[in-house]
Amino acid sequence: MVEPQLHRVTLPNGLRVVLAPDSAAGQASGQAPVVGVSVHYDVGFRSEPEGRTGFAHLFEHLMFQGSESLEKLAHFRHVQGSGGTFNGSTHQDYTDYYQVLPSAALERALFLEADRMRAPKITEENLANQVDVVKEEIRLNVLNRPYGGFPWILLPPVLYSTFANAHNGYGDFTDLERATVDDCAAFFDTFYSPGNAVLTVAGDLDVDRTIKLIEKHFGDVPARPVPQRPSFGEPFPTSEVRGKHTDPHAPLPAVALGYRLPDPVGELDAYLANVVLSAILSDGDASRLQQRLVHSEALVVDVSAGTGLMGAPLDARDPDTFTFTAIHTPDVGVERVIGAIDEELDKIASDGPSEEELHRVTARWAASLYREHDRVISRTLDLGSTELLHGRAELISELPDKIGQVRAQDVAAAAKALRSDARAVLEIEPAGDENGGAA
Repeated sequence: MVEPQLHRVTLPNGLRVVLAPDSAAGQASGQAPVVGVSVHYDVGFRSEPEGRTGFAHLFEHLMFQGSESLEKLAHFRHVQGSGGTFNGSTHQDYTDYYQVLPSAALERALFLEADRMRAPKITEENLANQVDVVKEEIRLNVLNRPYGGFPWILLPPVLYSTFANAHNGYGDFTDLERATVDDCAAFFDTFYSPGNAVLTVAGDLDVDRTIKLIEKHFGDVPARPVPQRPSFGEPFPTSEVRGKHTDPHAPLPAVALGYRLPDPVGELDAYLANVVLSAILSDGDASRLQQRLVHSEALVVDVSAGTGLMGAPLDARDPDTFTFTAIHTPDVGVERVIGAIDEELDKIASDGPSEEELHRVTARWAASLYREHDRVISRTLDLGSTELLHGRAELISELPDKIGQVRAQDVAAAAKALRSDARAVLEIEPAGDENGGAA
């Protein structure tokens, strides 16, 4: 694909704008020209104060419950009525809202986002309703699902020591039920100011016209102070730390290993070496862990390695997490699984990957990036998050080349840094079996 030329504007109220025009957006697949609109706010799970676990995610729900000029559910109706799709999501360091719709409906999307940036409708009724919705979501996705919250909720309190990094971002029921309208209003005033956000528009758009529409709809959103973003850094572990969790729904025991990663912003090249390492270890049937632990020795029924606690690389600032997860049978035992992973890490640390492995992984990763960014929604969201986290939306088009520059010695160094004396080990034990097996 041809990378679009990016255009930037910052409004007087502090809103940062990134425009990525692409007149072919949507047309390659025979669709009408489309445009993506996203707003990324610099607030996520790690911004939550103590006693307010799950608050960032709860607030994401509240932002869909009406706004200054629109009643509840109007946002849904206007986007879907234009033939578009929409959603939002909460991450460790940001919350995003987005829609993709025919380019003729661009102004409608800008109006909708500006209206709720100006004043979402936060009422007792909306709050109570959305607390119930979030609680049901937690029951469905975590409490009543095998391996729910594994590892992204359960591993951080073992690996990390500060509240910001270790707490449950989905939320504790008691904290959610204690939330008040005043709490929500304070959260909005603190984190949802224009100066704490990035607006991204990508796809079939005219730059000058789009800037005028943005100024029309966002220009009068009042400026508010931008909170100073704290550092969430904390010391690396100085020993192996262990934890256990009993899962009443898990049919088999499981284990997760967690390691600290290089700073994805300040040490990008070292971070990308870990991305390549994770793919060599577990991406596809030809990967080392799949070949040994699944196919050759049958130690596990599932194994994966990855950068990023939420399952995606470059989705957070420092500190970020390298994870291994494995589901195994009770007769194998957790130490045998951990030992096999350590042995594979030691091999790469000593000898590095083969040139064939390196080429296969980097070529596949680059191809997946190009494929993803052919989709307007993926390109819009990645431009916005990268602008927010790295200050350079251009990075998304540079990543394939940067991945291609990772060398065998870089991967070996990344493997060597994943030390057994500086990691977290989380064991999942099925309930009802004292030996860790399913009842």
